[in-house]
Amino acid sequence: MAVSSCSCPPRVFNAYSSFECRSDPDFSGAPIGDKPRVRPSRRLTAASFCTGGIGGGGLSSLIFRFPPNFVRQLSIKARRNCSNIGVAQIVAASWSNSPASGSPSSAAAAAQTATAATVHVSDDVAFVQGCNDNGSVQIGGSDNSTTSFLSSDGSIAVHAGERLGRGIVTDAITTPVVNTSAYFFKKTQELIDFKEKRHKSFEYGRYGNPTTVVAEEKISALEGAESTLIVASGMCVSTVMLMTLVPAGGHIVTTTDCYRKTRIFIETILPKMGISATVIDPADVDGLEAALNKNKVSLFFTESPTNPFLRCVDIEKVSKLCHSKGALVCIDGTFATPLNQKVLALGADLVLHSATKFIGGHNDVLAGCVSGSEKLITEIRTLHHILGGTLNPNAAYLIIRGMKTLHLRVQQQNSTALKMAKVLEAHPRVKRVYYPGLPSHPEHEIAKLQMTGFGGVVSFEVDGDLMTTIKFVDALKIPYIAPSFGGCESIVDQPAIMSYWDLTQAERRKYGIEDNLVRFSFGVEDFEDLKADILQALETI
Repeated sequence: MAVSSCSCPPRVFNAYSSFECRSDPDFSGAPIGDKPRVRPSRRLTAASFCTGGIGGGGLSSLIFRFPPNFVRQLSIKARRNCSNIGVAQIVAASWSNSPASGSPSSAAAAAQTATAATVHVSDDVAFVQGCNDNGSVQIGGSDNSTTSFLSSDGSIAVHAGERLGRGIVTDAITTPVVNTSAYFFKKTQELIDFKEKRHKSFEYGRYGNPTTVVAEEKISALEGAESTLIVASGMCVSTVMLMTLVPAGGHIVTTTDCYRKTRIFIETILPKMGISATVIDPADVDGLEAALNKNKVSLFFTESPTNPFLRCVDIEKVSKLCHSKGALVCIDGTFATPLNQKVLALGADLVLHSATKFIGGHNDVLAGCVSGSEKLITEIRTLHHILGGTLNPNAAYLIIRGMKTLHLRVQQQNSTALKMAKVLEAHPRVKRVYYPGLPSHPEHEIAKLQMTGFGGVVSFEVDGDLMTTIKFVDALKIPYIAPSFGGCESIVDQPAIMSYWDLTQAERRKYGIEDNLVRFSFGVEDFEDLKADILQALETI
């Protein structure tokens, strides 16, 4: 630790070379002479520093001459100037937590609570074991000699500060990222206690992570759900949900307009498990009822709004109908977000999101989540533990960070998309606009009833063919030509090329995908800038 311009006896610094003083106007005192370095193997106890256990007077004279605002000075100055701050951190924590901060007696009393702590002082690093200040930061573990059996620096570097416990920070504003693939048990009995539900642990990284749990709880709170499972991608959560809830030989009902990869899974993978499907128009309630009467339906699964035409399902009506026939309802609410639409409150059993999109919101992370009752989510989680589509804790952190601005982003994107949809609908070079916030949308009335905002994605058809549409897209200056949506940056794509290029024009038309269709995801850029960019691009065709 470096303490600037301290007024202290030279012999103190001869005994403790890690206390290197540097000049600093914030601390007054006599200049310090030579500062010899301590041997790497030097071992001192925390009590020695506070009670003068080494070298007679010890460090007490130094500590007691610190100014009353020592803790603040330490945090502001010492971290900037010190090379070894470990010892000072212990003293500062003990001092600041004592009843009469700043008095010699309180400092000595605090020192006694740290007597068991061992401070390993090296040329450049001091690290602490066995201390607990009973505050919001716990330093070390329950064993005061967790690495005393090690003699090699290599082994110490692997295990010091971690072997039987490590610092648990509870007053950090941001959620820590816990990068671990497994969780240890101190003794075999603790493992047995875990197996018999008397001790809590994730056991293995595929089964859970503290960072990931925070993301799940945050989503549950937004959705009003008992539980949430978050996994590696939106498709991952869709597939594990379908395989969990639809038994072999079962039947599902889905809709014509949906994400293509979901349709491929339903049409090509589920039949291998003996699972069949009925596909209906999103607004065809009669078709849903007929399918429920004809088949033993396990699940009705659709998006609302759908991709890419933003069709909307009457969630309350279909939920009541499906439940009367014993079928579950899962709604993919990715386009709506948990802010614009409360799926579970409308009666659905599950709500699913590609958290890659609006929830993450920064085009920098992949994730998927499903929320619902504890019973259903536990069933899905059990299969997830087997399949292993685990979300990395660093990705979970990005989801947590992204969600903190979710309401701000969605508010801006809702506003921009609605205003731009109206501009596009009135433009002579645009044939048709698909947006549930427009009265022209076939499910506008349903959307008004179950949504508080209509989302940040607008699909539309320009007046032209494939090449004309390409010319329009290429003339845009703000949006990126890319898949995905929901991020801060605007994104544009031509579905006939981006998602359906492997199909013929006739095959694309079976799904309603015309060559002139454009899907525009509005970011958080200024509306006037986006409007000017789209209008100038339309002028080029």
